[in-house]
Amino acid sequence: MSKTLQREGIWNTVISYAGIIIGYVNTILLFPNFLNEDEVGLTRLLISISMMFAQFSALGFVNMSVRYFPYFRNKDQKHHGFLFLLLSVPMIGFAVVSGLFLLFKPVVMNYYDDPGSRLLIDYYYYIIPLSLFTLLFNLFTAYLRSLFKTIVSSFVQDFLLRILTTLLISVYALGWMDFHQFVQLYIGINSAIALVLVVYTLWLKQLFILPSWSGLKMIPLREMLYYGFFTFLGNISVTIITTVDQVMIGSYSLSDNGIYTTAFFMTSAIMIPARSIFKIAFPQVAEYWKEQNMVKMEKLYKQITVINMIVGLLLFVGIWANIDNLFSFMPETYRAGKYVVLFLSMARIVDLATGINGIILATSEKYRWDLLFNIVLAILTIWTNYYFIPLYGINGAALASMISYATINLARLFFVQYIYKMQPFAWSSLTITIIAGVALGASYLLPYLGNAILDILVRSAMITAIYGGLMIGLKVYPEMNEWLKKIVFSVTGWKL
Repeated sequence: MSKTLQREGIWNTVISYAGIIIGYVNTILLFPNFLNEDEVGLTRLLISISMMFAQFSALGFVNMSVRYFPYFRNKDQKHHGFLFLLLSVPMIGFAVVSGLFLLFKPVVMNYYDDPGSRLLIDYYYYIIPLSLFTLLFNLFTAYLRSLFKTIVSSFVQDFLLRILTTLLISVYALGWMDFHQFVQLYIGINSAIALVLVVYTLWLKQLFILPSWSGLKMIPLREMLYYGFFTFLGNISVTIITTVDQVMIGSYSLSDNGIYTTAFFMTSAIMIPARSIFKIAFPQVAEYWKEQNMVKMEKLYKQITVINMIVGLLLFVGIWANIDNLFSFMPETYRAGKYVVLFLSMARIVDLATGINGIILATSEKYRWDLLFNIVLAILTIWTNYYFIPLYGINGAALASMISYATINLARLFFVQYIYKMQPFAWSSLTITIIAGVALGASYLLPYLGNAILDILVRSAMITAIYGGLMIGLKVYPEMNEWLKKIVFSVTGWKL
């Protein structure tokens, strides 16, 4: 793994975990205790719909940036007008999608006409500006990622936005605004983060927004549009996969959506190491394809999987061992999301454990197959949600996600192995899983200590000691042992 990848990955992870702590404060302590379940559900649904809106508008150009930017990269030539191309086509897409959004308003209003979901209709038009800034944020994040500048976008999304949300809820809790003003400001801060990236790009002296005909000589526009079309279909599938459960639950009960999305966020910590590393792994894999360096790609594939499993499984064990303590901070109604946490955690673990197979496919000449996998996953997700939600409610939605992700990730894993003779697992993967089981089992031997905060601290410390001790003692990931030795030496001067 390159030094750039390691440095960016470490900083992204630090920022993400700082953000996840703030996010837990917002999600577990503030949102549930100062907003009603349907109000919580509304705020989450607005974000989900805006994400879907933005993905439809992007027309696949977010991924196009990662694949083709290496061929345009030339700061002296202002990257041959690449940023103009990256922004202009999605803006056209946004205009078209906005028109359709307004045209089909009666259909959407009818879908959300249930008494438990009508609150969304009052904020229908707010979705358009929120979606515009979401689209801009995605595009500038992709552009900065191509420049190997990922830290600021992580800071803005994972830390700054959550701090601003904390301040906003605190002001609302003091009674200084009504809920309507809260929603307006909530949309405002979620939109403003895109402007931060624009200013940062300007500060980097990389805001080259003028067109350049020379760029069309680098890669034929037809080829980029063709690739964009396929990734567009893939992004639609991914968006459906990540939002269809919330959209379907919210259509009959914003309250249930509030509980579901709260449980959903509780599991998000598991994916932090993967998301932090994936941000810089994407352009790194694209560079390896350009160089046709399969040896380094396979090494990266295995390293990322091991790191993801070590951190992800530790976080899962910590969350599940403390699940009752976490729900004790929220109103009793939120306990209905307990098994949502379990099923979604399983889905996330499968997702991160299969490594970067999706990235490998998306940046290769076999990218059409990645589209096929995503379409199948989208169809499977819709069908399983349609089947299980009426039977089991929010637990059914989580079960549907678990089944869908497990099925498609295993299929993608076997496909990459068959085509490129690469797979991410080693015997250490099994060892990590066993260690996680031992740490979780040991946590059940500790009786409840009578105070939720004390219990979380002691139980988490015990899990970390057992898990970390076994990882280090068994040398599951030797690079981690060497890294820890360097830290100890730098702090204490001791040689281990």
